[in-house]
Order: sequence, then structure tokens, then C-alpha cells
Amino acid sequence: MTAPDDLLLRIEQEPSLAAALAWPGDFDIERRDPIEDLALPAGLPLHPIAGCGAGGTYFLCGEAGAEERPVLYADSEGQATLIGADLVEAIAIIVALPFWRDLAKGFAISELGSGLRADHPDFNAERDRLLHALGLASLSEEEAAARLLAVAARTAPDYVPCVPDNDHLPYELLFPSGPA
Repeated sequence: MTAPDDLLLRIEQEPSLAAALAWPGDFDIERRDPIEDLALPAGLPLHPIAGCGAGGTYFLCGEAGAEERPVLYADSEGQATLIGADLVEAIAIIVALPFWRDLAKGFAISELGSGLRADHPDFNAERDRLLHALGLASLSEEEAAARLLAVAARTAPDYVPCVPDNDHLPYELLFPSGPA
């Protein structure tokens, strides 16, 4: 079993890990039903693994056991982005930057991070406990944003989803020029 497969299995089997990812990261394994069926240009299968409260879905791209299985996020408004080269990277980014989607709206990391910590003073300790429980290395917010930017830049053209009938256009890129 690969490290990403093992990580997903652990999250599915340990309710405390699943709950810690559902808030504040909004990566909820109970929300796996995408709003619509999607397809990738190269025909790679999409496997929904989690959702968010706003109706977005996280997908593993490709066949189980494939060497490369990036994580795609598609929101309910027709935008999408790769968020991790694999599930391990995606979860590390989500844990470090639970507000990662707000970066696409032009908000600064420092502003978002300080707002989160003002509302939830125990965030750093909870984040560190979760990373330890998952066996993941800690990323600074800046490093997580740089990784997000790098993987988001790989979204087009191969990982831009569309609805598989001819009446729908491909999704727009969530980070057309990268996060702030």
C-alpha cells in the first residue's frame, strides 16, 4: 500500500483524525458525493475522497496504485485546481493552510493566518497534534502556499475537469495566476 493510500485509510478508520481535518480544513470524508459528475481531458478516473461545506469535492486522480495520483479540488461554482501532487502533500497543505481557498481571492497569508489565530488561539497546537498523529512533516504557511502554487500551476491542461456532455465548458482555474 502506498503512503497516500495508507493515509486515506487511516483518516477513514480514525474518527478523531477525520474530525480534525473536517475543521478547520473543511476536508470532510463524509461529503464524498460531488455536485456533478466530472471527467478529465485524458480520461483519467476521478475518485471523490472528501468534500467541503460549500459543495466542493476533493478527488484522487488516476487509478489506484498509479505512480502519480494528484489531488484535484473542484468547487460548486465551476472552478478547480490541483491542491497536492498526492494525498500526503494535499493534506499537509490543508493542515497548514485551512484557508487555502481564500488565497485565490487575493487575501494575504498573514492576514488570514492572524485572523484564524485570533478566533482560535489553540490552532497551532491543534495543527501540530494533527500533523504528529498523521505522521506528516510540518510546513510553514509560506512553504505550504509555495507548494500549492507549484501544484496549481500543473492543473492545466491535463487536470481541468469538465462535465462529460457537450453542453458544458471546462472548469475555470481556481488559481489562474497562483495564490498571493
